[in-house]
Amino acid sequence: MPCYESVFIARQDISASQAEGLTETFSQIISSNGGNVVSTESWGLRSIAYRIKKNRKGHYVLMNIDAPAPALHEMERQMRIHEDVLRYMTIRVDSIEEGPSAMLRNKDRDDRPRRGDRGGSRYEQSDNDSGDDKSSKDKEGDE
Repeated sequence: MPCYESVFIARQDISASQAEGLTETFSQIISSNGGNVVSTESWGLRSIAYRIKKNRKGHYVLMNIDAPAPALHEMERQMRIHEDVLRYMTIRVDSIEEGPSAMLRNKDRDDRPRRGDRGGSRYEQSDNDSGDDKSSKDKEGDE
């Protein structure tokens, strides 16, 4: 069966548990039509680049799907009808990636230290950068 990645954005007014309920509803549609949802990822409440139906934020959910095309069409039809779904996009992929998606891997990068968190002040001079080197060179030339 073909593999798909489907992302949908739910309204910001619903709770996270309601967004999970939407995911379960769409998963049931896929499974009842002969497919299966391999994995789901909730990316949480994120800002949208532009307003969609007066919403500035939305609950993002990624679903990795292994299903026939009619099952996918039925899921997309239900997404189109549902009033809590702002946008959706489904892409056919060659194979489903294992592990976290790029969005979740990007969150791991946020744990690394920032420029100002390296420790020490940028105004502190290191041993190699002290002004003593210049004065010692001048002293050597005087001798």
